[in-house]
Amino acid sequence: MRLVPSMSLSRSLWIILGATSIVFHIALIFSGLVPNLVSRPLHMALALPWIFIFAAQGRAGRASGALLAAVGVACCLYIVVNQSALSDQYGYLSGSLQTAVAITLLLIVLEMARRAISWPLPLVAALALVYGIWGQHLPGEFGHPGLPLQSFLGTLTIAEGGIWGKLTGISVSIVAIFVIFGAVLNAGEAGQGFMNLATAAAGRLKGGAAKVSVLSSALFGSISGSASANVASTGAITMPAMTRLGYPKRLAGAVEAVASSGGQIMPPLMGAGAFVMVELTGVPYTGIMAAALLPALLYFITVWAGINAYARRYDLGALGKDDQPNFRVVVITTLFFLVPFTILLERMLVGGYTPQYAACVAIVSAFVLLSFDKRLSFSLHRTLKRLENACINSGTQIATIASIILCASIVIGVLAQTGLGIKITSLIISVSGDQLWPALLLTALACLLLGMEVPTTAAYIICVSVAGPALQNLGLDLLTTHLFVFWFALLSTITPPVCGAVFIAAGMVNENWLKVAVSAMALGIGLYLVPLGMVANPDLIALEHAPGKALLAATKIGFSLSAISYGVIAPLATWIRLLLIGCGFLLLLT
Repeated sequence: MRLVPSMSLSRSLWIILGATSIVFHIALIFSGLVPNLVSRPLHMALALPWIFIFAAQGRAGRASGALLAAVGVACCLYIVVNQSALSDQYGYLSGSLQTAVAITLLLIVLEMARRAISWPLPLVAALALVYGIWGQHLPGEFGHPGLPLQSFLGTLTIAEGGIWGKLTGISVSIVAIFVIFGAVLNAGEAGQGFMNLATAAAGRLKGGAAKVSVLSSALFGSISGSASANVASTGAITMPAMTRLGYPKRLAGAVEAVASSGGQIMPPLMGAGAFVMVELTGVPYTGIMAAALLPALLYFITVWAGINAYARRYDLGALGKDDQPNFRVVVITTLFFLVPFTILLERMLVGGYTPQYAACVAIVSAFVLLSFDKRLSFSLHRTLKRLENACINSGTQIATIASIILCASIVIGVLAQTGLGIKITSLIISVSGDQLWPALLLTALACLLLGMEVPTTAAYIICVSVAGPALQNLGLDLLTTHLFVFWFALLSTITPPVCGAVFIAAGMVNENWLKVAVSAMALGIGLYLVPLGMVANPDLIALEHAPGKALLAATKIGFSLSAISYGVIAPLATWIRLLLIGCGFLLLLT
């Protein structure tokens, strides 16, 4: 969701609040050990005004939002002030005041998520709460023994579980830092640098405009982590360029939707998913990045092959010389994102620092680069304007992600207390007949259905919590399980009936969304098939420990996916298409 400011507060106050959020989250990295019941409630308190006031529409919305924000902040501060005493209660509420605070916090989190991302995720969380309170009355194996209300609510609200659990910790200490990093980069020349580099690299090729979209969206998406934001930003440039060169509107929209969706699987950042995966798996961030790299590249290689097939069908040529930037501009604008990214990776991989510390150092360089434009000229007015945009965008994006994480944490907290996750795991194993591939199919379907209404990260968290243990019990290793679930949680960006990236792209090119979706599914077929390739070829994600085997597996899968993509899209005789698809699947799954 993109938050739209109301006029209830002046822009300067929002800039101050955004700057406060930036300073707070960066300061946590350098402040040593801050109690979780201090940092996490303050994180929520800083997010509340953005959701309830900044995005409020109409007088009634602003009035109710201000009230809810004030109440929510007061409850968060209650936790902060009393954190020492609350820690000694071990999640058991004492007195009517604490009960009122607990109930209020849960309701605020639900409404916060509803206003930020609409109703589906809060509805799932609300149903989880209902199950936790009254689930003992359910007959059969899906009932639970019953939980004392004071203990159930307290564990969710005054202990380091529930809304103050480890997922919120990720949002506070890691995700927020990388959101700030992305916001600062995007406030300057980095976005144009992505476009210029992509144009220089692919603009002269067959189907050049589409390939520029793929490269620029992959680069931009690696820091934005949002398919919708990616389509709205890079798509404003790439889709008009494609339609101007004679691309069918359905294809122009599909290319941008598919390319933008790949940003969430593209290292080094992968949105919030990579950092959640670190916490849930215990695998270091560098390990996650290494495991995700080759599958992500295979996805974009498959898209590239699909574009070649469409170029053959529609006779799509290269970009004209007038649409290609000169070499000097490419080099200079590329430095605006290359320098911060290089610092980030050097501090992590060479310096051995944590991702969040490395990102803080990279943020400093990104802030310095805000002072300059592509001509390397300095303007105080332009610099201040960029700083303002970085503050506001940081505040809004941190708040939106916090809303998702806090709400998903309710679901995870209920699953942990009631044992429902274990029961669902047993059900999956039973229905699949103790066979891995049927269990994978069930999991993929669950991810797709949940992902249609719930943001990717939240869908991944919920699905891996209930289905992950079942897949591991059936022989799938931990990291493959998490990557498989994460990829399938992303499918809803291009898969009808709910396909957010497609809807936005179709609207921007003024084309029927279903036509765009059909083309997007064909072009983005790698999103459906790469996870299967991971399962059938475990070496694919072993780049860190067995690079030779990983590269061989990637090469084999790359050929298989290219054959399938070309067979689905290219204007060939039916028997040739069937042969390409059949051979591709045989190579993929063996």
